[in-house]
Amino acid sequence: MAQALAPAGATPAVPERFANPLQQIKGLMAQPAVRRAGPAVAAVGLVGAAALAWATLSSPPQKTLFPSLPDADKAAVTAALEQANIPSAIDDGTGALTVAEEDYSRARMLLASQNLPKAAPGGYAILDQLPMGVSRAVEGERLRQARETELARSIQEIDAVAEARVHLAMPESTVFVRDKANPSASVVVKLQPGRALSDAQVASIVSLVASSVPGMKPSDVTVVDQLGGLLSKSGGEGANGSDKRIEFQRRVEEKYRQQLQQLLTPLVGAGNFTAEVQADVDLDETQATRETYDKQGALRAETGDWTGYQQDPANPGGIPGALSNTPPPASTMQAPQPAVGTPGTPQAQPVAGGPPPNPMKQQDRFQRAYDLDREVSVTRAAPGGVKRLSVAVLLRDPEGGRRTPAEIAQISDLVKSAVGFNPQRADNVTVISRKFAGAAGTEEGPAWYDNAWVPVIARNATAILIALLVLLFGVRPIVRAITKRQEAEAAAKKAEAARALTLDADGNPIPGGVEVQNPVTLEHIESSRSFDERLGAVRGFTRDNPARAALAVRDMMKTEAKS
Repeated sequence: MAQALAPAGATPAVPERFANPLQQIKGLMAQPAVRRAGPAVAAVGLVGAAALAWATLSSPPQKTLFPSLPDADKAAVTAALEQANIPSAIDDGTGALTVAEEDYSRARMLLASQNLPKAAPGGYAILDQLPMGVSRAVEGERLRQARETELARSIQEIDAVAEARVHLAMPESTVFVRDKANPSASVVVKLQPGRALSDAQVASIVSLVASSVPGMKPSDVTVVDQLGGLLSKSGGEGANGSDKRIEFQRRVEEKYRQQLQQLLTPLVGAGNFTAEVQADVDLDETQATRETYDKQGALRAETGDWTGYQQDPANPGGIPGALSNTPPPASTMQAPQPAVGTPGTPQAQPVAGGPPPNPMKQQDRFQRAYDLDREVSVTRAAPGGVKRLSVAVLLRDPEGGRRTPAEIAQISDLVKSAVGFNPQRADNVTVISRKFAGAAGTEEGPAWYDNAWVPVIARNATAILIALLVLLFGVRPIVRAITKRQEAEAAAKKAEAARALTLDADGNPIPGGVEVQNPVTLEHIESSRSFDERLGAVRGFTRDNPARAALAVRDMMKTEAKS
């Protein structure tokens, strides 16, 4: 009727049981059965929470053993770990295989001894799986991939390298010289924890990659670590050779520092001093060339001719019987003329370095070329000289006293002799003695809190403490409350039973009623003396044994019917 009178466009009313869910929940919780079961449910929840906390905290932290594996390798690795009693787990989201952190090294060694996991074919083994009829581009990519894999395996043989990846950039070959590009390579290395690559190892990796690819130069190889740091440098040096200069200066300073350590350790003891050296090293290379010449010079070449008179008449000659056999005319004596350089000029004087003058010469023509002596001297000063040296030494004062100025002066003289003190270079040596802050020596070995057993004990102790707190402050009060409630209910039942024995059917007290605490039996009824006691005993027996009382009444009714 109410629904018929409601407007057509009005929303139907919500039933009362769905109107206020909070009140419904409160009503449900207020029910006697729920209230009685509430403490037990809370106790079970607390115990479950304690168990969950124990399982969470007692289990060691997991570490990824393999981030991704094929299913076959994953099954083989899991079986090998189970056989060795090493717990393992597989992440459902990423598929990574994890083990406990303390079992990580043992699991790696175990799997390595069994050659697990079975690595996928790599390197030049990829070429064996090439199908027939592949294109030239695919074949070239497979060949490049094989080279990259083999180079990565070769780099991983270095002790400090855990993993390595190589990327080769191989340009297409062309017949045009202008368009020809050199190949290049990039190497990414993941180093072992706490390890680092030296400059020599980086140079060896660069040379290995450059030598493995035809036409590749070492300057075209880049080496990067897992943190993104650039390990290789162009030309092996930084800008303007600054890295080389700094490294050379560091070696020079380390040499002086070791000399001071060897000198002062027997004298003042290890840990009782500290020394620092600052060396200003001259790394500039100097080259000088000098030429010197001799003032006199030296004869290099001489050309010319000369003419003169014969000292003896010519001997007759010719062919017998010919007109030429006539004797020559008689010769006349003439005084010899001095030799001259040109006709009509007197004979030239002897020249230093030339031949001696000939008295029979009448005239001569000579061309002489002289070379001056030249001396070339090249002086090259190698870098590495120390321009200035600064040394600072700090000594620890002995216990209960201080060092005297004489001792400090002696030590200062020893330091100057050890480092080669030169006043002309404006070297500076400073030695002082002061009290050191902290202990005299450093503790050897790791601290107790750095041991591997500390996290395990802390984790287990935390789990036990949480479980105890849950039991003491959660479970124990609930158990005590349940026990008190049960005792109160039992006492109430006993009081109600005692009161029922002293009341009649109308609820009025029975005079001289007997309060029966224990269950009433037939012996109690028979042993009752008065009528009131027997009546109270019958009532108690009927209350405690309703079935037997009903049978007794039935038997009495049957007996009366027979009679």
